Amino acid sequence: MRAVDHDHRGHGRGTPFDAVVLAHDERTLRRRLLTLRSGAELLVDLPATVALQTGDVLVLEDGRLVEIIAAEEALHAVKGRDARHVMELCWHIGNRHLPCQIIHEEDGNWLVLIGRDPVIGTMLEGLGATVSEVFGPFSPIRGAYSGEGHAHGHHHPHHG
Repeated sequence: MRAVDHDHRGHGRGTPFDAVVLAHDERTLRRRLLTLRSGAELLVDLPATVALQTGDVLVLEDGRLVEIIAAEEALHAVKGRDARHVMELCWHIGNRHLPCQIIHEEDGNWLVLIGRDPVIGTMLEGLGATVSEVFGPFSPIRGAYSGEGHAHGHHHPHHG
C-alpha cells in the first residue's frame, strides 16, 4: 500500500479503514514505511514534509483513508502559580527548544505538557512549578518553520 496525500481532519472524506499510532516526533514525515494497527505496512510518499496531528488522514492511491492517532507518551504535566508564572515557565521550556503543548483547562488554569525528562522536571520545580508524571497523547505546538503554514491546493479553514 502507498499513501500519496494527506488531509487535515479528514474533511468528511469517509471512514478510515485502518489507523497508525505515532509519537509526536514520528508524525512529521514525507517518505517512510509505517506499520498500521492491522499489521499491514504502508509506504508514505508525500510530495513534501508534513506535520500530522491526531484525526488527520493519509490518502492511499486507491482513495482509502488511514487515520493518524497520537501515541501515548511519557510526559511531564507542568503547572504554575498563575498565568504569568506559566508564561515564564514556557519561556524557560522554549529557551531549551523543547516541544510543548499548552492546554487551557476547564477550571481556567493552564497546563503545559512536555516530554518526560528528569533534569528539566527538576529545573521547572526549582522555578516553582508543580511537575507531575503522566502518560497521554502529545501534540506539541509546531515551530514557526515546521510547514504548518503550507499550501497544497485546497483551503484549510483552521489555517491562518
